[in-house]
Amino acid sequence: MVVFNGQLKIRIREALDLKPTAWSLRHAVGPKTQTFLLDTYIALNVDDSRVGQTSTKQRTNSPTWNDEFTTEVIGGRRIELSVFHDAPIGYDDFVANCIIQFEDILHSGKKHYEDWVTYCSFSSAADRYKNSIQRVFFSSLPAVSGH
Repeated sequence: MVVFNGQLKIRIREALDLKPTAWSLRHAVGPKTQTFLLDTYIALNVDDSRVGQTSTKQRTNSPTWNDEFTTEVIGGRRIELSVFHDAPIGYDDFVANCIIQFEDILHSGKKHYEDWVTYCSFSSAADRYKNSIQRVFFSSLPAVSGH
């Protein structure tokens, strides 16, 4: 298995057409459910360590962030991007997530990786989290030393 050692720089740019889950609509009533706008942010993890979190973008299902994160990684195997709706009461609502393997980035042969990442959302037993495909654009600049 390929691991990444070095400095990782990631810019999370935007997401398109995010859809609220049935769970995030649990308090919405009437026609509001069809035009429900999310207050979204992305949590960024490398393996099991939190790297950062984007700012929250209010009332939009196609947020633009351009937030940049830099971190030292030792033995990194994956990057995880998780989208949440910043709920006004209680816990924030999960929207979608995606895992990107460092191996896939490093085997591309490029020093700079920039692409749309397809989000695959989880589906719970009750299908509360069934969601359409989501996409987020991000770029990373892994220093390809020591993989």
